[in-house]
Amino acid sequence: MDTNEKTGEVISRNFIEEAIDKDLEEGKYETVHTRFPPEPNGFLHIGHAKSILLNYGLAKEYGGKFNLRFDDTNPTKEKSEFVEAIKADVQWLGADFEDRCFFASNYFDTMYEKAVLLIKKGLAYVSDLSADQIRETRGTLTEPGTNDPMRERTIEENVKLFEEMKAGVYPDGSKVLRAKIDMASPNINMRDPVIYRIAHMSHQNTGDKWCIYPMYDFAHPIEDAIEGISHSICTLEFEDHRPLYNWVVDNTDWEEPPRQIEFAKMYLKNVVTGKRYIKKLVEQGIVDGWDDPRLVTIAGLRRRGFTPESIQKFVEITGVAKANSTVDYAELEYCIREDLKMKKPRMMAVLHPLKLIIDNYPEGQTEMLTAENNLENPELGTHEIPFGRELYIEADDFMEVPVHKYKRLYPGNEVRLMHAYFVKCVGCDKDKDGNVVAVHCTYDPETKVGSGFTGRKVKGTIHWVPAKEAVTATVRLYENLIDEEKGVYNEDGSLNLNPNSLTVIEDAKLEPACADAKAYDSFQFVRNGFYCVDCKDSKPGAPVFNRVVTLKSSFKLPAKG
Repeated sequence: MDTNEKTGEVISRNFIEEAIDKDLEEGKYETVHTRFPPEPNGFLHIGHAKSILLNYGLAKEYGGKFNLRFDDTNPTKEKSEFVEAIKADVQWLGADFEDRCFFASNYFDTMYEKAVLLIKKGLAYVSDLSADQIRETRGTLTEPGTNDPMRERTIEENVKLFEEMKAGVYPDGSKVLRAKIDMASPNINMRDPVIYRIAHMSHQNTGDKWCIYPMYDFAHPIEDAIEGISHSICTLEFEDHRPLYNWVVDNTDWEEPPRQIEFAKMYLKNVVTGKRYIKKLVEQGIVDGWDDPRLVTIAGLRRRGFTPESIQKFVEITGVAKANSTVDYAELEYCIREDLKMKKPRMMAVLHPLKLIIDNYPEGQTEMLTAENNLENPELGTHEIPFGRELYIEADDFMEVPVHKYKRLYPGNEVRLMHAYFVKCVGCDKDKDGNVVAVHCTYDPETKVGSGFTGRKVKGTIHWVPAKEAVTATVRLYENLIDEEKGVYNEDGSLNLNPNSLTVIEDAKLEPACADAKAYDSFQFVRNGFYCVDCKDSKPGAPVFNRVVTLKSSFKLPAKG
């Protein structure tokens, strides 16, 4: 615990900060240098956002540096498309890596040299066993592994074979380089792990220069050491790999080796984050790419209308822990509501339009009414709305035969039109099938908002848009991609998809103030929720709005203390 010198408030330190404090006090490191090391084999998701912001936040807190490094050691699934998408995500989240964007593949020469160093130290050897044979001889949690028949090859023979592997002499899978550690180690990761394999594949960054590629557990600590990373912050599944991480840096001769610290992953309930599942959804056309707004990829959240600040808040309130936890999606929705409610203008939008005709309002007349942009933030000012004889209202704001306690429009009832006048329903028009196509009302000109009228009260207020000036838009309503009642996965491993995850409304009517909205502009639509202009499909004159989040939720932030 620390205390704020100005306020006297006790500041809680998480276990990573406590470890870094101790390292700095003991002089183990002079500065803090962190990194985010994604593999460019897909788009990032909300879990990655936590890692990005944690690593960047630690560097910023201690006045250190933060790197973005692409862990591109596996050419089979990596693409330059994913590299660019990841850069955009990290920058959008506000994690400034400045000019420090690196690629593990740029260190392949050094990694090769360090592998040769291990061979010459008698700590690595070339094996002829297949992947299946290595797996079979690895042992179990209760039984030790079996030594590789090639474990005692001479240093000279191993150097020659490894050079021939690099030169492309051998086919894929015929040989590997293994670290020589301990086949009886209680930690299976230490039982002579493979550190290099042959793969005659073109690499997205290095092309055809290499036909051997390092394994992650060998490459990662070397990457950290090359970049001068002080604290390698990673997720909990790498805890069992830490002894191997330390073994690599200890035996490849670094003056100031990095330290690995693990933290717990955060899982969101009933969402899809697995790259292979998202890839399948994309390929099958079930979602509109890796940035579909129903996904919790960072690009999908951005396209839907989430803000960097909302995700930063989400990461902050979920905290840093040593045990994996699961969080409700409602908590993420809470954060975006809290962020948008004070920032965004409040507009009227009619998603299911029904014509309303004010019979006693002068034909051809238009007057401008004033509306506050945000009732909770007067600094956002006001805007003007044209008002005339014909308007659109929500279809469910009228009932010819009202149900009990219905307070909106029905024959003989009076309501307030938001920002405007009292109107009284006098009837409706129907088509030949009996469907209501227009509602008729009269208005009381004495009841204009701001006039000081106190003659009588009404129980209902409804929103509207002017028929003549309304903007026609497509509106997309999203639900969870997963059927929450059934859970994420079926017994066969397939996804339980919600058939109602997307509802498209083609003929919504919006205030004319929305006409010039650009990609990512967002608004609160009165009574409906927060909506954002879609960055891919929206076009001038044909806007598309994504619902970011509804207005209400059962989630409440836990009280402090």
